[in-house]
Amino acid sequence: MAQASDNAGEPETISGGHLVAKALKAEGVDTIYTLCGGHIIDIYDGCVDEGIDVVDVRHEQVAAHAADGHSRITGKPGCAVVTAGPGTTDAVTGVANAFRAESPMLLIGGQGALSQHKMGSLQDLPHVDMMNPITKFAATVPHTERAADMVSMAFRECYHGSPGPSFLEIPRDVLDARVPVERARVPRPGGYRATTRSAGDPDAIEKLADLLVKAEKPCILLGSQTWTCRATDSAVKLVRELNVPAFCNGAGRGTLPPADPLHFQLARRYAFQNSDLIIILGTPFDFRMGYGKRLSPQATVVQIDLDYRTVGRNRDIDLGIVGDADAVLTAVAQAASGRLNNGAGGRTTWVQELREVETAALQKRLPRQHSDASPIDPYRLVHEINEFLTEDSIYIGDGGDIVTFSGQVIQPKSPGHWMDPGPLGTLGVGVPFAMAAKKARPDKEVVCLFGDGAFSLTGWDFETMVRFDLPFVGIVGNNSSMNQIRYGQIAKYGEDRGRVGNTLGDISYSKFAQMLGGYGEEVDDPADIAPALQRARESGKPSLINVWVDPEVYAPGTMNQTMYK
Repeated sequence: MAQASDNAGEPETISGGHLVAKALKAEGVDTIYTLCGGHIIDIYDGCVDEGIDVVDVRHEQVAAHAADGHSRITGKPGCAVVTAGPGTTDAVTGVANAFRAESPMLLIGGQGALSQHKMGSLQDLPHVDMMNPITKFAATVPHTERAADMVSMAFRECYHGSPGPSFLEIPRDVLDARVPVERARVPRPGGYRATTRSAGDPDAIEKLADLLVKAEKPCILLGSQTWTCRATDSAVKLVRELNVPAFCNGAGRGTLPPADPLHFQLARRYAFQNSDLIIILGTPFDFRMGYGKRLSPQATVVQIDLDYRTVGRNRDIDLGIVGDADAVLTAVAQAASGRLNNGAGGRTTWVQELREVETAALQKRLPRQHSDASPIDPYRLVHEINEFLTEDSIYIGDGGDIVTFSGQVIQPKSPGHWMDPGPLGTLGVGVPFAMAAKKARPDKEVVCLFGDGAFSLTGWDFETMVRFDLPFVGIVGNNSSMNQIRYGQIAKYGEDRGRVGNTLGDISYSKFAQMLGGYGEEVDDPADIAPALQRARESGKPSLINVWVDPEVYAPGTMNQTMYK
């Protein structure tokens, strides 16, 4: 709060923490995720005055993951505030995950007073040096007058090229000091970063329209930037008007409804090997794409991305377009719409060919999805979860092998309703993502599937969900193992060494939920999965349904060890 001086004629003053809160408010931040520390409490005081909610968690990694999750759900940057030293280092994993997932968020870390610089103050560490490699911007606020200005600067850098996290450290004396209000710069909302979106080179747009019109067997992969850029409508328009089979990955899942005739999930490998035109939107050629090697060398390959550095990385392409997914797809659809023949009619046979491949793959797997085996086949568990989801269910996957199963079966019913760690493969995102999703969208149902190993990493913040009354349906696929790693060890070293360093206790996580004030059930019969999920939904509480799955059954991706190839 700005404070008038007792002495007539002296200027009104404001503290650094209140300037930070004003800058957060200007950016549209309505919640900060935090774990308290003496270095940062003036920010809390400012947030109270600005009407910003303060959600205090039990581990700084959770705060950072929740800020990441907030940005994914809302499209606005999330914010985590942590203390100096171990507070900031605890948050590093969450920042790194946001960096690889292209998620805009700001981490604010405390720091010892500038007056104690290099003197060995409490929790003093070179935070900026540590954060530089995993952020788009990292800096120290050097003076109280600059506090709001540098928060805005950090947010601006979050959106330079592809989105990502920024970091600011604020020394305690800088944060607590007061300066005259007129000397502090508080940027105007919307006035300190670009509001335009690049639609790419017009000549490249025309070339892609030509390629699409002439292609006989095209396909498109709609990656995470489809949702980041809120390009759902333009993607659906292009796919349907030009009759282009579409696959979705990452946050792009849900762009097309599961039953859409042009939405495919299981025929991707076939399409990538047999298409004559492959469009990769908002997805790097990283391990998830076999570094580009899974695409037919005979196909014409087009890559569209927000970041120039991603285009053509690891694999040669025929056309690269740097731009916003929504703007680019809108422009391409417009360029193709003026053609007498846009090629859509000639692709009916290709679409049917892919549908036959898709149907055959599904039919092969259906018996396992309906399996009555005990211990429970993981395919049966993820099938039941998929059947349970509604149009308003946000699905979150947090785990290794069990989430690999879910990626093959679970299909969100709406755009922006799928969350997973992203390419860093971080375990422990489930509870913080659920927290952020339910806090930001209380009208939505949140459903989270955990591996038992993944839940163990950040599970104590289940209590935070209870404390803030953030109900969600949690399911633990429990095999008492880190099974994705266990399979690789067995394959490499033999059964007798398959249990080294990867075996967990037989924990009844339902009791953990009940102990913390939530709802919990144990399930060891596949017929009980659906009723248990429904009871969790009706409980109105944070819940954990502990489902005992077969530890000797592995996902195909785990058995192929595709993540390492």
